[in-house]
Amino acid sequence: MPPNTTTWALENHTLGKHLVLRNYMEAWLPIMTRYNVRVLFIDAFAGPGEYAGGEPGSPVIALRALIDHNARMNGAINYVFIEKDVSRYDHLKNVLENLENEIPDNCNYQVINSTFDETLTEALNRIDEQNQRLAPSFVMIDPFGVSGTPMETIRRILSNPKSEVYVSFMSRDINRFREHENFERHLDDLFGCSDWRQGISLPEGKERIAFFYDLYKSQLKAAGAEYVLHFELYEGNELVYAIFFGTGDLEGCDKMKQAIWKVVPFGDYRFRGSQVGQLALSDGFLDFTPLQESLRNEFGGKGWVSIEDVIDFVRSDATEFHTGHLKGGTLRPMEDRGEIEVKPETRSRRGTYPDGTILRLVTPQRQDEQGQLF
Repeated sequence: MPPNTTTWALENHTLGKHLVLRNYMEAWLPIMTRYNVRVLFIDAFAGPGEYAGGEPGSPVIALRALIDHNARMNGAINYVFIEKDVSRYDHLKNVLENLENEIPDNCNYQVINSTFDETLTEALNRIDEQNQRLAPSFVMIDPFGVSGTPMETIRRILSNPKSEVYVSFMSRDINRFREHENFERHLDDLFGCSDWRQGISLPEGKERIAFFYDLYKSQLKAAGAEYVLHFELYEGNELVYAIFFGTGDLEGCDKMKQAIWKVVPFGDYRFRGSQVGQLALSDGFLDFTPLQESLRNEFGGKGWVSIEDVIDFVRSDATEFHTGHLKGGTLRPMEDRGEIEVKPETRSRRGTYPDGTILRLVTPQRQDEQGQLF
């Protein structure tokens, strides 16, 4: 339930979302400003800009990712902060005014007292009327509960090239929301379909949650996200919420995975992947057996492939690992075990995989106890 005060205490699990946001924005900003004359960050449920203890909220975190960045960035960077509650809207404006002297000249921000759906619908209608497209955008959708984030609005965002969505999905609130008199209409909007009804009757627990997550992921893909990442935040063994990230860009997909892996377990909280048996993520992770198995499944028996194809597979949403895990942690041990062959003319040194490397996955010969090959 949303708090009934202007500010509220920062919960530890919220810190996880903010750490991922900061990590991703630090990577996203220089990449997007390098190739586009204008980029857009939209915080759809911006809040008051700070918590009761003075900790920064998502608007400040997103701006500080730019202010504190070492890279020189060209082009216009526009931030849009949307907040429905008047007292929080006023508070946010005051908080951001304190940052104005630090904001670069090529950055502008605006604070809008409205809802995510209303604001984006009006803006996208104007863009359609002018036969234009939304600027390359990162849209953070972090609501209280499960209402006010219709899939149709997300579809319209994703229909614009280079636009991405970062969505907090509160599966626990679907159960609470069933008591609301209009919950069916709200969940139709949330999923963009009525198929959620097949899951609402499932026993409460992992099976029901998995159904809702799979449905939401498939709907994001149907809405235009070529790649959809799904990670879950746990407190101990209890699921708190999930993050869905939808993008059409392989590099963005890989950078988001890197951003999430950087958020090492903090306190009792940790991110887990939605694949590979709830893989617990951390920067110190050393067991890349699941990634090796994914490569075997994808490329085993396919003959020679380029390192670029292998990299693109790892960058995609087909695996929770990112490209930083690929060469030293995964390919080199596989080659040492004889599971990879490399065309020698495509590289100069064993254990390296530069651009242009051609390789294939093979099943190494093994010996039984009598020394017979099989």
